[in-house]
Amino acid sequence: MIRIGVLGDIGSGKSFVARSFGYPVFNADKEVAKLYKKNKKVFKKLKKVLPKYIFTFPIKKDEIIRAVLENKSNLKKVIKIVHAEIRKNMKLFLRKHRNKKVIILDIPLLLENKINKEKDILVFVQSKKLDIEKKLKKRAGFNQKINNIFKDIQLPLDYKKRRSHFIIKNNFKNKSVKKDTKALLKRIL
Repeated sequence: MIRIGVLGDIGSGKSFVARSFGYPVFNADKEVAKLYKKNKKVFKKLKKVLPKYIFTFPIKKDEIIRAVLENKSNLKKVIKIVHAEIRKNMKLFLRKHRNKKVIILDIPLLLENKINKEKDILVFVQSKKLDIEKKLKKRAGFNQKINNIFKDIQLPLDYKKRRSHFIIKNNFKNKSVKKDTKALLKRIL
């Protein structure tokens, strides 16, 4: 199985690029959203460590955001609980797709949390800053402060770019990205 890890800035289009490969994708952001909606164990743990912020199940994303904005150290508490579950879900995903030729890892903190393996192929999604800013502002509930806090816990983009084996330029035009991912797959396979 070839594992392709997709790296890049927040809002650079990593998830779109990941889907464009046409192979099973483990999307950590979607997995977190599922945990908040469906996992009572995660709710109980978060409620225990953040009783002033977490009130109801399913967990509301704005409760997590408020906790992090009021105290940055709360992010570490959330990460500790949530990432343990995400790792379990990723192991299940890998087991389920073990016979696939390729799987895609769309995990924002892939390198930071040392989830990648030495043989993983890393693909960096490069987008223009202005394009990213426009895209982020269109997102429902976008919050620049929370965005900055998340950027603070990530490795520098130039480091991620240097560590990557390939770069895909995302101009937010679907055809060119799909063409580039297909060409890249031919090189990898």
